[in-house]
Amino acid sequence: MKLFIRLLMVGMVLTVFQKITYAQPVSTAVPDLMIAPDSRAGSMGESGVGLATNSAAIFWNPAGIAFLDGQEVSITHSNWLPQFNLDLFYDYFTYRLYIPEISGSVFSSITYMNYGQFVRTNADSPNPIGTFTSYDAAITFGYATQLSSDWGVGFNFRFIRSVLSDQGAGEEQGSGISNSISFDVAAMWRPAKLVLPFVDYDLGKSISFGLNLSNLGPKMYYIDQAQADPIPTNLRLGFAYQIFNDEYNSFIFTCDFNKLMVSDKVNADSSVTSREFYQSLFTSWSASSLNAELQSIQTSMGIEYWYGKPGDFLFALRAGYFYEDPSYGDRKFLSFGAGIRYDIFGFDFSYLTTSLFPGYDSPLDNTLRFTLNIGWGGNPGNERNLPRGI
Repeated sequence: MKLFIRLLMVGMVLTVFQKITYAQPVSTAVPDLMIAPDSRAGSMGESGVGLATNSAAIFWNPAGIAFLDGQEVSITHSNWLPQFNLDLFYDYFTYRLYIPEISGSVFSSITYMNYGQFVRTNADSPNPIGTFTSYDAAITFGYATQLSSDWGVGFNFRFIRSVLSDQGAGEEQGSGISNSISFDVAAMWRPAKLVLPFVDYDLGKSISFGLNLSNLGPKMYYIDQAQADPIPTNLRLGFAYQIFNDEYNSFIFTCDFNKLMVSDKVNADSSVTSREFYQSLFTSWSASSLNAELQSIQTSMGIEYWYGKPGDFLFALRAGYFYEDPSYGDRKFLSFGAGIRYDIFGFDFSYLTTSLFPGYDSPLDNTLRFTLNIGWGGNPGNERNLPRGI
C-alpha cells in the first residue's frame, strides 16, 4: 500500500508542476527546474528576477550577480508535500566568486529533487526483487559581467539528469533514465538616473529591471524519441523598487511576470507532439486573443523590510502573493518569511499557504523552505540594497 502511495505521489508531483505550476496544456520533463529554490524570493511570492542580490540569482537572474563582489555559498532544503508524510525533498546548493581579472563572477549550482525509494517487482509477481531511488538533478555553471555601470549580463549552462527508474519495465527498450543540457540568457538594468516624465522624479539607484530566458535546450525522452517532452523553457521579467533606504531601514517591492515557452503542434497524421524550444519561443505566443495571452502569464509580487546597519546585525521580514489565471492552472498562494544576517552568516525561511483562499486547496500548502547563506570578502549590504557596481 505504501508503495502505491509513493508512486501516486510522484505522479502527483509531476502533474502538479506540469499542469498547475506551468499552467499549460503541454507537459514538460523535469518540472522541478521551475521550483523557486531559495527561501528569500520564495517568501516574496516567488518574485526575484529584478532583485537578484545573492547567489540564488543563478536561478532568478544570473545577470544580477554581475553587480556583486566577494564569495558566497548557500544551501536550501525543503520537505516536499509534507502533509503526505513521505520522504520527498528538494535541495539547492550555490556558489559564486567574483574574479577581478576576468571582470566578472563565476558561479555554480546543484538542484536535486528526491522522489523517494521504490520496490521493484516482476511483471508477473508482486514479490520484491530489489529497490531503486527516483530523482531529478541538475548542475549549472555560469558567468556574469557588467557591460557598463548600469547594465549586467549573465549566462548559464546546465547538465540535467532524470532518473525515474534504473531500468525499463516489461518489453520496453529504453530505461527510466534521461539526460539533457540547457542554457540561460539574462540581463539586468540598474540605472543611475531614471527621471519620470511630468513629475520630474528620479528613480535612479533605487530601481532595477531584470529579464531571464531560461532552460533553452532539446527535449528529453526515457523510452523512445517519439515520446520526448520539452524541458520547461521559461521567460521571466520583472523589477525591484527600493521604496526607501536610510541608515537602519530598507523597504523593497518586487514584481515578476512569468511565462512558460512551450507549445504543441498537430502533425499530418493528426497526432500531437511538442515543438522544439527554438520553435516554441515564437509559437507559444500564438494565443487566440490578447486576453488569452495575458491569462497565460503568471504574476507574483512581494515586499521585504530590512532593519539594521549593513555590516552589523540585520533582520528582514517578507511577504508575497502569487496569482495564476483559472484558465491556466488556477494556482495562487500567499507566502511569508523572515531572515537574519550577522557577520558572514545568514539564515532565511519561507512559508507558503493556500488556506486563506476559501474553497481552494493545493498539495503545496504549508510548504517550508530553509536557506543558509555564507558570504565573505564583499559588500555586506548587497542584499539590503540594490548594488550598482563593483
